[in-house]
Amino acid sequence: MGFTLATVITALPLFIAAAPRPTKQRGTAVPLSKHSLLVMADQSVDFEALNSHIAATTAKIIHGFGSFEKNTGALHPSTMKGTWKHDPIRLPLMSLDDPLDHSFRTISIGTPPRNFTVLFDTGSSNVILPGPQCDNTCNGQAIYDPEASLTSADLGESFSTNFMGGASSFGNQYTNNVTVVGLTATDQTLGAAAHYSEALQSLQFTRDGLLGMAFQSISRFNQSPFFQTLISQNQIDEPMFVFSLATPGPEIYLGGTNPAMYTGDFIWAPVIQQSHWRVNIDSIVCNGQDVLSNVPGIMDMGSILILGPSEDVVALYVAVGGIPVPSQLGFYSFPCDAVPSVSFTFSDRSFPITTEILNMELSENDPSQCIGSIYAGNIVQTWIVGKAFLSSVYTAFNVANHCVGFATLAMV
Repeated sequence: MGFTLATVITALPLFIAAAPRPTKQRGTAVPLSKHSLLVMADQSVDFEALNSHIAATTAKIIHGFGSFEKNTGALHPSTMKGTWKHDPIRLPLMSLDDPLDHSFRTISIGTPPRNFTVLFDTGSSNVILPGPQCDNTCNGQAIYDPEASLTSADLGESFSTNFMGGASSFGNQYTNNVTVVGLTATDQTLGAAAHYSEALQSLQFTRDGLLGMAFQSISRFNQSPFFQTLISQNQIDEPMFVFSLATPGPEIYLGGTNPAMYTGDFIWAPVIQQSHWRVNIDSIVCNGQDVLSNVPGIMDMGSILILGPSEDVVALYVAVGGIPVPSQLGFYSFPCDAVPSVSFTFSDRSFPITTEILNMELSENDPSQCIGSIYAGNIVQTWIVGKAFLSSVYTAFNVANHCVGFATLAMV
């Protein structure tokens, strides 16, 4: 099943075991919308946009580590000492998610219902929208006005999401009814922002807000995330949601799996800790050889790329003959006529990254070289696995059993 990176984007407890494939379709399909590219008109990689995306992704994950410590009193195991509190990281003038993303759609909030466009993000846990007191940082986005809704309640609590480099969003907490394709989370906690960080402003972020789908322990509100609220209120068939980013028709499936979208059985990887969707990758295989083993990775639908610790990623590219991209720290390239094969293995099954996705198009410096979608960085001590891998698989997030499942995408 072949995809180019551009096609993907614009079209854009102790063991791992296979589970029987369901024979009955259950749940609700939520079609996902598409967005733009991070390649330029000449098909070369837009490094400025990619570097902004990487900074945004790492800032989001580190912010989750900080929320985890605030909510639980424990340091997150993936936190490098001092990283989220002290080390300066430039927050880009771009969305905190992925400008290539097609993981967004319209939802409705309140009574009478008001529509908002949000990003569905497995790397965070909050619902955040522009509030009525928001300054000019919310210009151009739909405003959530609690007083215009009969079902809104003021919790009397503020919130602040502080990112690296001093950027922040802040506002007040409310509850209201949040509906996605007929599924309603009653009295869902959400944030009405009085100020949006530059990363969430309309010039950089073409949606109105965020809908996080990770665990409560990384919620800035320390309240139940949207999907967990659906579970507690018996709104869904099964306590899982599934992303399929295949084309045509990318979707998130709430409350079960869609048998039309995958083949064979799932391989299930247990979540290492109920914070992010972080699981153990048994091995990373390059050109048929095991290069890395037992590496933790956060499954993040808000990221385009795959981000790994520098030492790991350098070993990967050395194994396939990759070379550093001049003046672009962390990026590597390889000959366009010899794109390597890279697979992630869970239990005894390997899931390959398609060569069209591993190849992020041409190098501006050398058109014979192609840029890899695996990036080397040392901001966090874990891999952040984005759509460069997740677009190649059918990915299930099981909230009750605390595991992530992977299955082969069907030819649809």
